[in-house]
Amino acid sequence: MLSERQLRILEAIIRDFIDTAQPVGSRTISKKYPLGISSATIRNEMADLEELGYLEQPHTSAGRIPSELGYRLYVDSMTNLHSIGFEQKEIIQSLLLKKIIEANDIADQTAKLLADFTGLVSLVTIPQFNKCRLANLKMIKVTDTKVLLILVTDNGIVKNIQLAFSNTDQYILDKISDTMLSYLHGETIENIDVRSIVKLKEKLSGFGNIVDYLIPILKDALKNLDDNEIHIAGEENILSILEFSESQRAKSIFNFVKNQDNLVRLVDLVDSKKLSIKIGTEIGISELDDCSVISSSYKVDGKSDGKIVILGPKRIDYGNVISIVNYISNTLSDLFSGIYL
Repeated sequence: MLSERQLRILEAIIRDFIDTAQPVGSRTISKKYPLGISSATIRNEMADLEELGYLEQPHTSAGRIPSELGYRLYVDSMTNLHSIGFEQKEIIQSLLLKKIIEANDIADQTAKLLADFTGLVSLVTIPQFNKCRLANLKMIKVTDTKVLLILVTDNGIVKNIQLAFSNTDQYILDKISDTMLSYLHGETIENIDVRSIVKLKEKLSGFGNIVDYLIPILKDALKNLDDNEIHIAGEENILSILEFSESQRAKSIFNFVKNQDNLVRLVDLVDSKKLSIKIGTEIGISELDDCSVISSSYKVDGKSDGKIVILGPKRIDYGNVISIVNYISNTLSDLFSGIYL
């Protein structure tokens, strides 16, 4: 159990190290932070904090830097969360709050926003749409050889599938679309299996060739709706992070995030709870021992969920990143649950 004075000194050291990326000495703390104690007292307390495992001294003559234990205490009890700025809220809302938009577009845009706002690497997954209900289905003739099949879920998310049709009139496509919608409307996508689709042939017996072509495509399309694609942005930010300036370390982490299997491993570690912060070895992936991961999941009508992951060094402005992740997580939950539709 640290004393109140030790906690204040530790917080000051961590805040200064986050700002400067330089080891912190007692003189710096006494000058920059109004703690009301002498430099000598601070130096003694820093020595005790190092002995307790909350600080490390990278070199004999250098100041101290936070250890994993120090960061963990800071995150758990001392991080002062601040509200995301009005301008950032405006940007997020203008780019994400659309009435109907491709889910993958939302995930791509969210990943880019997170990477831009934090200067770190961001990962975003979209919800499992097999839990959503089919609200609309439409086939639109684009050219004489191309038709667009549009699936819309009850939360307003659109999936587009290109079909190859030859010289099929729009009124025929409308009839097929209307019949399918009347049969499948309100069903969860996971319950629309091959057997239920085959039954449509009885209702659309006059369009046997089209139905025979359409059924396997629908089967594959509905199956793919269950895929949990990972959208990533900010990989290049790794190269500008001071801790990763050593070429070999930067290359190692850069290669990690470029590997899809690694990203799946990382996302699979994300807790289903609202917010999770893992520091260094807590992540459980040896390649990321020098990193921190801030993650959150967002709900869709309290059922399926998507995930947000921020990857960076241990020296993260935790308060700022957490506030951004929380705001975007809440925005996505509302968006995918139809509140903004």
